[in-house]
Amino acid sequence: MGLREAKIEDIKQIQKVRNAVKENTLSNPDLVTDEDCTAFLTVRGKGWVYEIENDIVGFAIADLQDHNVWALFLDPEFEKQGIGQQLHNTMLNWYFSQTQHQIWLGTAFNTRAEHFYRKAGWTEAGTNGTKEMKFEMTYENWRKNAAYAQV
Repeated sequence: MGLREAKIEDIKQIQKVRNAVKENTLSNPDLVTDEDCTAFLTVRGKGWVYEIENDIVGFAIADLQDHNVWALFLDPEFEKQGIGQQLHNTMLNWYFSQTQHQIWLGTAFNTRAEHFYRKAGWTEAGTNGTKEMKFEMTYENWRKNAAYAQV
């Protein structure tokens, strides 16, 4: 129970959480395949899940190849409990232990996620396509943001 590294066997539940969100929904759930998840967990980066009573309620995946947050999602029933922040901080602590290259992410405009990332110290950096805003985090800003770096 709690936070742990994601495994291939978790993909089915990861997909369930990804498709349960109310914001930043996929226009077509088939766009993110199990094979994509496998590649991001084993080749491109690393992921973490938060588990309660054997059910995954949130997950985060960092991509070292494209230097971005590939995913950070939480089942809406488990919001506002600090789970997202734990996933976020664990992911960024790991990412910046691997590289000092800045990391970016995209999220929909005017969402709870936008507020979350601003509060966590991310800097707005334009747009990612036409439907998302882009945020960036530098190694230096992450290290200065010690309150967020604690897990």
